[in-house]
Amino acid sequence: MRKVCSGIFFIGFIGVCLSGCAGYYTGQESNHFDGKRFYNPGKPLNKGFAAFVKWRIRADRQPWPEYTELITYDHPPRRVMGEQLRVSLVGHATVLIQTQGLNILTDPVWAERASPVQWAGPRRVHPPGIAFADLPPIDVVLLSHNHYDHLDLAALVRLWHHSKPRIIVPLGNDRILAGHNRALAAEAYDWGESVQISSEVVVHVEPMHHWSARGIFDRNQALWAAFTITTPSGNIYFVGDSGYGNGDYFRTAREKFGTFRLAILPIGDYDPRWFMAYGHMNPNESLLAFEDLGRPHVLPIHYRMFPLADTGYAQPLQDLRQAMDAHAKEEGKFVPLMAGESWFVPR
Repeated sequence: MRKVCSGIFFIGFIGVCLSGCAGYYTGQESNHFDGKRFYNPGKPLNKGFAAFVKWRIRADRQPWPEYTELITYDHPPRRVMGEQLRVSLVGHATVLIQTQGLNILTDPVWAERASPVQWAGPRRVHPPGIAFADLPPIDVVLLSHNHYDHLDLAALVRLWHHSKPRIIVPLGNDRILAGHNRALAAEAYDWGESVQISSEVVVHVEPMHHWSARGIFDRNQALWAAFTITTPSGNIYFVGDSGYGNGDYFRTAREKFGTFRLAILPIGDYDPRWFMAYGHMNPNESLLAFEDLGRPHVLPIHYRMFPLADTGYAQPLQDLRQAMDAHAKEEGKFVPLMAGESWFVPR
């Protein structure tokens, strides 16, 4: 009965955010936009709201701890110049990337809960690994998609007042930001488009295997994306959320951009597989993506912050370690960080 009540309660409060927009984006049809909604070509999303209800009622959530402070908090430098590449895990999919004198922040979330409301829903079990006041000036924000654990509107408003960064989003997400606060001047791009960030650094908006929604009635009305950051000292690949989807997007990225110095890949929130596999890779699939990308250094993300699935708190790193046993020669390529830790990535 407790699981049933919990599922019904969750469904009830998610319904308060219906995102009543008639459509976030209008434009020409393409191989991933039918005139109303976006989609993954050849990979239809076959899990709807009924499947979500089924999962919530039958959920078998594995253990998560109560809220605790972190062992350490990062105090990043103001800038990292030249070919050095410093990454700091703020938590979940929020990563501070510092290189070439630029500060790039991915999927910034400082909210207490990954939810349409802050009185219920998945609550973080650790604070952000960088206190907001300790952030350096942010030049660019990369927003992969509109799910609440990746798009925190309040954090974006704070960042706008803090630094007025360029906010790069996939198509349609600019409408969400502007609907919340007109000052949020996001730049919206389609898959395959590129954005010049500096004389030597370019952000490329690329496909990823996912979906989008802020409420019940706006499914797939805004696009989702991965990002490749090309720099003179190596390419960086960021995936905020993705199913493996047979790996063609990862292989295409390698064919298009060649080698990668760093890939930021999700490894968590993957159970139950019958429901989560479409949008979330498990550690073994992240290893397949690593192979597809040419075996770059990998910063794992999307674990140990918000309890969003049945996957336990410690399970992603345990499963990653087990999966890595078959890749002993790649020891040191995957570098898991706790929120608040940083890493200078080798060239």
